[in-house]
Amino acid sequence: MIPLNIHKIHKIHKKRIDRDEALNLFKDNDLLKIGKIADALRKEKHSDGIVTFIIDRNINYTNICSSQCKFCAFYKNRNDDGAYILNIHEIFKKIEETIELGGTQILIQGGLNKDIAFDYYIDLLSAIKQNFDIHIHGFSPPEIYFMAENNNLTIKETIALLKEAGLESIPGGGAEILVDRVRTKISPNKIGRDKWLEVMETAHNEGLNSSATMMFGTVETDEEIIEHLFKLRELQDRTGGFRAFIPWSFQSRNTKLNPRNTYGHYYLKVLSISRIVLDNFDNIQASWVTQGAKMAQAALSFGANDLGSTMIEENVVKAAGTCNPMVEENEMVNMIKDAGFTPAQRLNDYTIIKYY
Repeated sequence: MIPLNIHKIHKIHKKRIDRDEALNLFKDNDLLKIGKIADALRKEKHSDGIVTFIIDRNINYTNICSSQCKFCAFYKNRNDDGAYILNIHEIFKKIEETIELGGTQILIQGGLNKDIAFDYYIDLLSAIKQNFDIHIHGFSPPEIYFMAENNNLTIKETIALLKEAGLESIPGGGAEILVDRVRTKISPNKIGRDKWLEVMETAHNEGLNSSATMMFGTVETDEEIIEHLFKLRELQDRTGGFRAFIPWSFQSRNTKLNPRNTYGHYYLKVLSISRIVLDNFDNIQASWVTQGAKMAQAALSFGANDLGSTMIEENVVKAAGTCNPMVEENEMVNMIKDAGFTPAQRLNDYTIIKYY
């Protein structure tokens, strides 16, 4: 079992924690002790006390989705009321509003919609880059695999074409838990673990960085959470392409699944273990949009060094009944200052462009 003496942090960090040690630590009930280890490791990577965030907007280009995951309250069938596909003019308006609010990035994601031709994505990316100076972070691994499969392309060919058109980085969506037992139960129509990892590895090898995520609190076990983290760590060892890791708890309202009732202390434990296991990830992000501002502030002392985005627009979590209000720039700054840290606005690659 891993030694938990806080004075041995450096030794722990140099000797990588293995699966058994990580699981034993995860099952330890002393949250503060685990948090201290994670906080010390965070300080090794970020000793300046700076907490970063980005100003961006989530643009969901369609809510029509054939995957129909049991944990999702956002998707629609083609003929449902409220089903949509955004046209380029609607997307341009959202981008213009984002830039007016100081945004530097858009996150483009949507459902797996068989009615959308591949040209829609290519033309959209090209038009955005021709008309706006903004970073395009878009298309999760399930979307990219879906595009490839529907257009008789390889994953590599699909990513190369998207990149040529203007895609600059990939979000970590669709990971849920990277264990197929869990995926079969909660998202049986979505790609399995190996395909998710293949898309990410291919993207990294093609020169695109990405984030990685984990949604916990459905049917997974503690062991499967640990397995998820180690799969990410192993891929990061090979490619170094992940910029950040973002865990969040399942939001259950309006979905077909009941939650495991993972409360705040469990979120902080998952976050801390993530910092300890993912020693090759520089950035661990707290999800204020799912956990709320107070829990996000606490997370900054449990391994997190980034608060993600101000979220000018967010639709998926809101559809599941979680309505933490979107924050303005000054609110994000105050949130960070009140937690005892120095706020800084960043770009996608974590270059800092403004201190407060």
